[in-house]
Amino acid sequence: MSLFLVDSHCHLDRLDLKPFGGKLEGALQNAADHGVGHFLCVCIDLDHFNDVLKPAKQHANISASVGVHPNEKTDKEPNIEELVKLAADEDVVAIGETGLDYYRSEGDLEWQRDRFRTHIAAARQTQKPLIIHMRDAAEDTLRILKEEGADEVGGVMHCFTEDRAIAKRALDLNFMISFSGIVTFNSAVELKEVAKVVPADRMLVETDSPYLAPVPFRGKSNQPAYVRHVAAHLAELRKTGLEDIAEQTTKNYFALFGGNKSPG
Repeated sequence: MSLFLVDSHCHLDRLDLKPFGGKLEGALQNAADHGVGHFLCVCIDLDHFNDVLKPAKQHANISASVGVHPNEKTDKEPNIEELVKLAADEDVVAIGETGLDYYRSEGDLEWQRDRFRTHIAAARQTQKPLIIHMRDAAEDTLRILKEEGADEVGGVMHCFTEDRAIAKRALDLNFMISFSGIVTFNSAVELKEVAKVVPADRMLVETDSPYLAPVPFRGKSNQPAYVRHVAAHLAELRKTGLEDIAEQTTKNYFALFGGNKSPG
């Protein structure tokens, strides 16, 4: 069986392409050489939405999302109608990334919570899953997801870093748990425990490239090819094979986001 992995969260428009002669195709080929066959290119601001959508238009094995990251400063807040309109594109499979991040923001953060609610409403209207960013804001994130009926569409807790109790509450709200390179860090003791026990049909793998490169590339620019290292570490923690993790997480990805895994 040939290995087929999905990088469920990457920023292809922000990759360091210097090692590939400035060509995205080089990074995609490098990923393919490591068994990575599908990519979800995630949007963080509407000004660059077309840069996120363009690779999805050019490659059958790339999908896109639409949303505004909780930390993004913008002159004009996204509204439900705008998100719904952009999400109507057939290559847009999710709303986000959205959520709450109290680590980088200070002061009255009601604007962040309002922006989050807007995204949930758009997801419910389009019936497309949510990509959730949650940092130092677990309680408010889970509360708002519940209050706004986000379980109706579900989605993924991207780059999950919390403990087993928070993971269970997210799972109960119809969200999958996605593991990034952070799970390979020696310091991620609680996260490794989560990785051991998350139900097999509720987990995903991602790079969040160009950020958060896994061991042994920690501190360097991340690439979609490195999702293989995340999956291999997950296999080690769960005492199973890399092929099993690849097969299960790929199945989970397409169950959540739809589409197919045709080569691009």
